[in-house]
Amino acid sequence: MTVQVTAAHLRAAAKGAVNASNMMSVLVAVDRYGSSLGMDRPHRAVQFYAQIMHEGGDFRYDREIWGPTPAQQRYDTRVDLGNTPEADGDGKLYMGRTAMQITGKANYRAFTDWCRSNAMNCPDFVRNPDAVNTDPWEGLGPLWFWDRENLNKWADQGDIETITKRINGGINGLADRIDHYVRLSLVVLGYKPDSVRQFQANNDLDVDGDAGPKTRATLHKALLALSGASTRMAAFSAAPVVDEKEVVPVAVDQTVKKKFNILGLISGAFGGGGFGIAALAGFDWRALMVVIGFAVVLTIGVLVARKWVIGAIKDIRQAVEE
Repeated sequence: MTVQVTAAHLRAAAKGAVNASNMMSVLVAVDRYGSSLGMDRPHRAVQFYAQIMHEGGDFRYDREIWGPTPAQQRYDTRVDLGNTPEADGDGKLYMGRTAMQITGKANYRAFTDWCRSNAMNCPDFVRNPDAVNTDPWEGLGPLWFWDRENLNKWADQGDIETITKRINGGINGLADRIDHYVRLSLVVLGYKPDSVRQFQANNDLDVDGDAGPKTRATLHKALLALSGASTRMAAFSAAPVVDEKEVVPVAVDQTVKKKFNILGLISGAFGGGGFGIAALAGFDWRALMVVIGFAVVLTIGVLVARKWVIGAIKDIRQAVEE
């Protein structure tokens, strides 16, 4: 049985007080519908909650704070969101709601259609967009959006950058999203939310307190273990690591170089120095038999060496994946 993300985890990972009602709306929806959407695995749930904790300010807000700001004023004519090209109030009417901040007339219509196609007797959210923030729709809305964008795929890869782009259209707030992800990951793994150094020390990482790509990749692997998923099952591909360090461990690299050098010597002895079939012309038959026997032995040596090198390549793959 996998570990589930709970209200206690979310409260501990939050940066401030949470709105319990908003939080419970999401938790109840995940408990009821999450398994059918593949959200019953901790590594996916942590990515999911990290995003909505950023979007809703740790569940404090379930609707967009309306200014309007210049960006919000432009919503009114955002035809790409399904709003009309006229300045007729569509922007405010279909402002961001729920913990995932569903925005735009097209999204309200799509959520309505999705609920009804799944035999849920929901209101018409286009006619009554405020109904999105009533239960169970308030918690189901974020799950619908997550599923529609196929974000489990990127959660399986630990790719918070792509998840952010799919939700936000860019990388606005990425640092805060990553911070929420790290804090919640640590809590779910049994640490305090700010115990980055302790986690790094326990996992043989550089203890610098910076939750960079390597630390996040290790967090992801630990969450995969809680999910009962191996790195291969989840098509694991951590966020790019840009440190200027050798990817292949030094010991493995030296071993492989040594084996390749030996193979080169054997090949050179057999094919180098102008020694070839043409050079055998005029040989005594007994001498020729000796040469042929020597060639057979060398061929076997090359094949053995080749198998040796293939084994070294497997060593590299295993060392990099560990």
